[in-house]
Amino acid sequence: MTKSGFFKTLLVCAGQAGSVFFAQSAAAQNTSELGFGLGGLSYKGEISPHYQFRNNRPALTLFYRKDISAPVTLKLAATGGMLRADDRSVKGVNGRTAPLHAYRQAYLKGSLYELAGNLEYNFFNYHDRKSKVRFTPYVFVGVAGFYANTEVGSSARPVLNYQKEGQFGLAVPAGLGFKFALSRHWNLGLEAGARKAFTDLLDHIDGKRGGQDNRVGNPNDQDWYFYNGLSLSYTFYKIRCPETGGDASGGKRD
Repeated sequence: MTKSGFFKTLLVCAGQAGSVFFAQSAAAQNTSELGFGLGGLSYKGEISPHYQFRNNRPALTLFYRKDISAPVTLKLAATGGMLRADDRSVKGVNGRTAPLHAYRQAYLKGSLYELAGNLEYNFFNYHDRKSKVRFTPYVFVGVAGFYANTEVGSSARPVLNYQKEGQFGLAVPAGLGFKFALSRHWNLGLEAGARKAFTDLLDHIDGKRGGQDNRVGNPNDQDWYFYNGLSLSYTFYKIRCPETGGDASGGKRD
């Protein structure tokens, strides 16, 4: 590259540096975020047949986001938290504990750790500093691997054998969220997502193992777990210089 070509490229980079926070497409495709979140982890299965907010237990997530196009970001996240559920919290039509749950009186406790990769679709470019829209809703879907270390037992009668073990598994995360740019670099987020686990053994109850039958568990469904939380992240901007179109001798490329 000649001296004139070098200084020309340097001036182009300087010009981009001054406008990087106001460029819509370039900023959207050249940003990344590093952040953490605090929230709740809960489970749905035999002991909790529906999502119950009361079952949420503390969870922490660390994540990295990278814009791969104007509307799409890739998010890599590590999440860990506790799981808790109790048959006695499942109410029937009369306000009392549902019959199966009253008979079984099982409890679940333990922890779960997840590594996930998600694709997020953002409806607005909230990194565009010229726009008055400093936020965006988004949806996401991905794939995750998890390790669950849980125990389950019965607090009343021996209708359920005590089980404690760890297991690895795969899940499909999906959900929605909301991002808000607090400043040039700091962002606030809110996310709610469900994970379909390809196992019925987060609670070790499947109506088949250890002398179980369909009076204790349903052999025809699989378990789920959920993460909901708030996050704080920091945005990094990358300045990308354009190709100069010439080689070291100043000639044109073939």
